[in-house]
Amino acid sequence: TYGIVIDRSMIANIIDTTPAESYALMTPQMLLTLGFSGVLAALIACWIKIKPATSRLRSVLFRGANILVSVLLILLVAALFYKDYASLFRNNKELVKSLSPSNSIVASWSWYSHQRLANLPLVRIGEDAHRNPLMQNEKRKNLTILIVGETSRAENFSLNGYPRETNPRLAKDNVVYFPNTASCGTATAVSVPCMFSDMPREHYKEELAQHQEGVLDIIQRAGINVLWNDNDGGCKGACDRVPHQNVTALNLPDQCINGECYDEVLFHGLEEYINNLQGDGVIVLHTIGSHGPTYYNRYPPQFRKFTPTCDTNEIQTCTKEQLVNTYDNTLVYVDYIVDKAINLLKEHQDKFTTSLVYLSDHGESLGENGIYLHGLPYAIAPDSQKQVPMLLWLSEDYQKRYQVDQNCLQKQAQTQHYSQDNLFSTLLGLTGVETKYYQAADDILQTCRRVSK
Repeated sequence: TYGIVIDRSMIANIIDTTPAESYALMTPQMLLTLGFSGVLAALIACWIKIKPATSRLRSVLFRGANILVSVLLILLVAALFYKDYASLFRNNKELVKSLSPSNSIVASWSWYSHQRLANLPLVRIGEDAHRNPLMQNEKRKNLTILIVGETSRAENFSLNGYPRETNPRLAKDNVVYFPNTASCGTATAVSVPCMFSDMPREHYKEELAQHQEGVLDIIQRAGINVLWNDNDGGCKGACDRVPHQNVTALNLPDQCINGECYDEVLFHGLEEYINNLQGDGVIVLHTIGSHGPTYYNRYPPQFRKFTPTCDTNEIQTCTKEQLVNTYDNTLVYVDYIVDKAINLLKEHQDKFTTSLVYLSDHGESLGENGIYLHGLPYAIAPDSQKQVPMLLWLSEDYQKRYQVDQNCLQKQAQTQHYSQDNLFSTLLGLTGVETKYYQAADDILQTCRRVSK
């Protein structure tokens, strides 16, 4: 079971998942279990001869009596042991989501109730959006790349103090790393729309986010070109109204296998796009990152740095060493991808003032306390699913032109706590977009600017 809990978010994950992700979870043991519990049960049901009731009234009364007795027994047990369980469930409400089959029924109904609101009229925000004159009047245009990570957990980043060298390239890139960053959710379906919305995690409403504009809409409205390249099964609504493309569908022979692609596919055609870009631009790269359980499929063979590895989707059968080695290899490849994006920006500094942000959507459990993967309810999820890596890279030209003190950012990053709530206003500040929805307190750069935004 990987230690997962069935709630509305998990139902959303099931609905939104791709065929490749579903196939990765299928194992011989699962098929064998389904065969015995499903097919065998169906055969037994067909073999048993059911005699029709001699009296329909008698049948109804008999079934009604069975139901009544069952309910009375449940009430009797609840009454006798109420004092033992009342405080337990009151103080640990997430335990209710572990009760089967009621958890699946309640979660499915909750998901359906929220989905009914998806077709509500679009709520527009930031209609007052405009460019900061300081940035708009510059002859040199601005280009920002935002990389949305997938399933990368902070504690395995060497930039975060992890003893293994999982970020050898980024360690040389003069990035600002934020070691204390929390996600909005523990699954992509929650975290991605949340981080692009103006709602903080405490007040985040999934049903509203589905029909409300986000930060990319505001940036586009201010006159900045926006492009979303996706390699992770969709943007969960965050890019619906800006130009976007599913690069996985390109199925490039050197990058893609069985419907899944290495994240380097995200750079396909990007050089030409930047060369033809007129005006300022924001490019979002949505990576598949460290998505499990087939971690071994996330990186090319040359990135198999740590061995032995867990080359199966039955991760619970691997040793702890194998599983961690394989996961860490995905982070070595993440390091390569982010570094490649930084170098791409450096190559275009003759035309653009450049910057980059990397932020993972959520973390991952690697078997600690019997828990694997991610998606646990936030209240009971371990920190490994909630603490995510975030980093910022600013070109020297950006620091000089817009008076950003990187030493100040480095000191601030080590002492302050951040979350995905900061992305909304930080992107607005980074790109010079002004609107009443901008919150200076949430802009990571604001206190380290030598001139006001």
